[in-house]
Amino acid sequence: MTIVKEILNHMPGIAKPQQKFMTVLFTTILALRGHVNFRNLSRYCFYSERTIARQFRHQFNWPTFNQLLMQQVLQPTSPLIAAQDASFIRKSGKHTFGLDRFFNSCAGRVERGLEISTLALVDVAINCAYTLAVAQTPSASTSSSQEKEKTRIDFYLQQLSINRPLLPESVKYLAADGFFAKKKYVDGVQACGLHLITKLRCDADLRYLYSGKRRTGRGRPRVYDGKVDFQNLSRFDSLGEIAGFEHLHLYTSVLYHVTLKGRLRVVVVVNRKDPAKPRYIVLASTDTELAGGELVRLYGARFQIEFLFRDAKQFTGLSDCQARHQKALDFHFNASLTTLNLARIEAVKAQAEAAPFVFSMASCKQRAFNERYLEMISEKLALDLSVIKNHSAYEQLRTYGSIAA
Repeated sequence: MTIVKEILNHMPGIAKPQQKFMTVLFTTILALRGHVNFRNLSRYCFYSERTIARQFRHQFNWPTFNQLLMQQVLQPTSPLIAAQDASFIRKSGKHTFGLDRFFNSCAGRVERGLEISTLALVDVAINCAYTLAVAQTPSASTSSSQEKEKTRIDFYLQQLSINRPLLPESVKYLAADGFFAKKKYVDGVQACGLHLITKLRCDADLRYLYSGKRRTGRGRPRVYDGKVDFQNLSRFDSLGEIAGFEHLHLYTSVLYHVTLKGRLRVVVVVNRKDPAKPRYIVLASTDTELAGGELVRLYGARFQIEFLFRDAKQFTGLSDCQARHQKALDFHFNASLTTLNLARIEAVKAQAEAAPFVFSMASCKQRAFNERYLEMISEKLALDLSVIKNHSAYEQLRTYGSIAA
């Protein structure tokens, strides 16, 4: 983890004990088997359970660390978008900070637990997302009197505005799912100098823009030309089929959204796999100059943030925190997703330029465990690790049990 040491040396205000702990923490999370909690971490490193718990309450600038980390692989010409989404975290007990009722998309209902909001950066060229900032959504019971007047949309926008300077200058779009298609959020994203790409309701209240002859005389000129009916797309511009998906047809137009009170570039994706029952989804962007096909591609890249949540919960212990304190919870959530960043960045740097990017977190975990195990064997048996690494069988032992992505 030389990349971690280099970045920590460039970050001010970090003492050497914390630098040493952070380096050990990332390698340990990758190598351990089982839950990522204080006790299990202590089994795979030389820190005690108590020391790890104490370190988890220390302050650390995670967004800056992630920004410096992403600079190692992001190219100036890489097409980048930002993405924001929230994820439900199961948590038992009654005294954990932030416990409240949040929507759990896996169960399809509201449940008691925790929620984290994540701002990520997506490299559209290779379809790979990296976490920039993670923050725990506050509950109504733990909020101050001023914070209680704020909604969760206000919290998501606050996270975006704080970390907006850390996003590369080339980022023009922020992609978010249909939950964020609200006027307050749309206005907040535009206030940060970004265009929003999102999904609209299938019954969204949209109006055609009037483009006919303007009448003369008194009175307000005609602006709109009827309500949009998604069952009749004859007034939309057809973009044809999506390559490789002949049953998906694209239709686009610039429309006025009554609730959001603004003009949007709207793309309707019609699924005619069952000709008797065609289905459709409605995508939109505040950038009316954005091409319809590009809008669909960028919104599709948004789904990479879901893979961050999946891999973090399965492999880096996003849901395993045994702490209840606010600082320890925040440290744990950030450590889990930043460890995933490290694994992805190492995979990108090792990828051949001509080959498409393929990533398997399961293989990364297996290789990290094998490397740690070989180091332990050489240390306990007083063997020379450099000799082992130069042996022709080392690579086979290092990748033992890894799978294809």
